[in-house]
Amino acid sequence: MSSEKFQAAHDSIYNTGTKLLKYLEAIRQGRLSEGDDTKSLQSIEDDINKALSALKEQKYQVAVIAAMKAGKSTFLNAVIGADVLASESAACTICRTDVRHIPDGQVPRLLEYREGQRRGFVIAEGDAGEIQQKFLVRTREIREKGNPDNTTRFEIEHPIEAISALSSLSGFTLVDTPGPNEWESAKFNTVALKQTALEALRTCNAILFVLNYASYKDNAVSDLFKDVLENRKEILEENTGKIYFILNKVDQKTEQDRDIADVIEDLKRELTNFGFSNPIVYPASSRQGLLAKLIQQGKVTENQLKDFKKFFSARYATEDEEGNQIIPAPRKIASQALKDSGIITIEQTVIQTITQNSGWNLLSDVVAKLDKAGKGIEDTLNTQISGWQMGIEALKQKVEEYRKRSDSAKNKVEAVKKSVDEQKQILTNRFSQGISIFAEGAKRQIQEEIDLIAKSTSADNPKSNIQEITELHPQPYIPSNDVSVDLTVPNAIPILGGFSFSFKVQRPLVEALRKITPAPFDSHRSAQSKITEPYKIRVDTEKKAQDIGRTINDFCSPHIQSWWIDTQDQLVWEGTLIREQLVQKIQADIQQISNELSNYVGESLQVKLNINTIQFPRFQFEGIDARVKQQVEVFTRTKTETRYRS
Repeated sequence: MSSEKFQAAHDSIYNTGTKLLKYLEAIRQGRLSEGDDTKSLQSIEDDINKALSALKEQKYQVAVIAAMKAGKSTFLNAVIGADVLASESAACTICRTDVRHIPDGQVPRLLEYREGQRRGFVIAEGDAGEIQQKFLVRTREIREKGNPDNTTRFEIEHPIEAISALSSLSGFTLVDTPGPNEWESAKFNTVALKQTALEALRTCNAILFVLNYASYKDNAVSDLFKDVLENRKEILEENTGKIYFILNKVDQKTEQDRDIADVIEDLKRELTNFGFSNPIVYPASSRQGLLAKLIQQGKVTENQLKDFKKFFSARYATEDEEGNQIIPAPRKIASQALKDSGIITIEQTVIQTITQNSGWNLLSDVVAKLDKAGKGIEDTLNTQISGWQMGIEALKQKVEEYRKRSDSAKNKVEAVKKSVDEQKQILTNRFSQGISIFAEGAKRQIQEEIDLIAKSTSADNPKSNIQEITELHPQPYIPSNDVSVDLTVPNAIPILGGFSFSFKVQRPLVEALRKITPAPFDSHRSAQSKITEPYKIRVDTEKKAQDIGRTINDFCSPHIQSWWIDTQDQLVWEGTLIREQLVQKIQADIQQISNELSNYVGESLQVKLNINTIQFPRFQFEGIDARVKQQVEVFTRTKTETRYRS
């Protein structure tokens, strides 16, 4: 479905609902004058209003994920149609940033949200340049100081040019997420950044991976897919139709480079090896697209115009009879330059994706609800008329019989509730199983790291087989029994089968320890000087012991947190599927009960009643992410208060 057809269908459905409301209001007024309280009609009116509100307030989210220096900010700016997101050589995306569409004429704003606060506060408002500058200053400050204010996300309220003509997509939001190499460059909680990316993958209507044309095979790109998608085949399988890859900065191609088409085919092969089936890749020149849009809007600055002339105008030059180059004015070629940038094609594809999936589903739901409302009005009028025509005694008998059938229906509903409780127990058991496996896996991996340390200090192993990545200069070894660090891990707990996840570390813990105090871990010492108690590290000063303890904590904590995020992500994913299946079962069971009652009422009153499909809401599963955050906040506040009082 094209965006124009979707908009037309959206408007038609909304207008139909509005007319139905007016018709219902007229009927209600007539019934009220006759002494009817019209409660049944009021319920129908409420349902119509909810359906129309959903039509207007439906949110559509598009996640954009990239490795650092892939041109993600420029790409987002090109889609927005304004130079509002800062781009520089250092990592700019320090936490999630939502770019929420607002109508033209509304004042753009930049808001910051912090942990434990539901409402954001305004950092900047006005034109794109001012927002960009203050946003850049704030992100630098957070990065340099380690996020002391516990900022969780930013929100930019700004018109998004790509959907400005589509009022049906007024809830459109671009979600800018940090990439893995930006996690590594951050000085604060990198696990939270990873959690942000994974949450976006689960909840967004479309996902765009932005790759740099000049370096799409770099380690940073490999890390992007390993960190985000490793062990998550279910994401690839269920989201094949909404994942796209943007090969950005294709304007950097030189005459000596391969054709873009060949590069795309090579990239597709690489992506297939990562597990993406039939990956969809679009070439893009984001800078060209952004500048072309600004020129068309008449908002281009003098420096931006110079950049356009310097880097892009020559491509549209012609030659006169004498061979002189004639370069057209930027405004004359801006439209073609925008088309050639690939941005328009990408925008249309993404819009088509969300309208065909989430958008069309929404329209179908609203149409079904309006149809139900219309039939409900008809049923109400028919049953009232039939009731007036029947004798009092006969009507009493019908009511008594209906009461009996209603009691039977209640028993059936109780059976459904019991089934729901059973499914809830299955879900709870699944979560317990996953948590147990997480605990066991984390302990096992940490134990392996400790075993490596013990092996490197053991008298039975005079030459360590652990490869040193960093060259170390051994210090004189001074045995001492005064200061020691015990390496112990609690006993492992039993686990249940069925949950698969890997627990990995990037570099062994022993390497980190060698950097701070090489002596106990020096593989060049003789067997006689080796420690006979390998699980007890002996050093000559209290400071070295403290350094070792601190290093072990600094090594273990982030890894354990990261493993928990991976486990949590998979549990949320599977839990959501279980809950969705449960909703479908509830709907089928309740629908059957409703149909039986409706059929009986129709037969008893000798009227034809419409059998309406029960309209269940489309549940937005919050998952356990937010729950965990809330509990952490409660624990943190409690811990702080306790320390303060003591």
